[in-house]
Amino acid sequence: MNSPFNHAKPRWQTTAKFVVAASALALVGALMWWAVQRSEPPGLDTARVRQRLENLARWRAENAQALTHYAEIDPSRGIWRLPLARATELALQFASDPAAGRSNLLARLEKATAKPPEKPNPYE
Repeated sequence: MNSPFNHAKPRWQTTAKFVVAASALALVGALMWWAVQRSEPPGLDTARVRQRLENLARWRAENAQALTHYAEIDPSRGIWRLPLARATELALQFASDPAAGRSNLLARLEKATAKPPEKPNPYE
């Protein structure tokens, strides 16, 4: 038994290693199940479904309003939102004379992205 070539391990060591490995796998599986259960969104009840449908209807109405009506976006710079049909007409008009359309577009871009004048520093 005390031979240097005897590498056989007692049976209880092999069983203990198996129990430890099985316990570790069971613990990891339980933690994964718990994490998945906690990450699921709450169920949809009728009140939540009704609220979502109301939000969707309001969102669609706002988008329809934005696509079909003029609106002032930035009054200080004179920036307006155009209806989609009018914007398409302007794009076709600019395409008929590319040089004029490009210069007009660049002028409007500079106006829209111009920095406002800096406020004077009261401590200087």
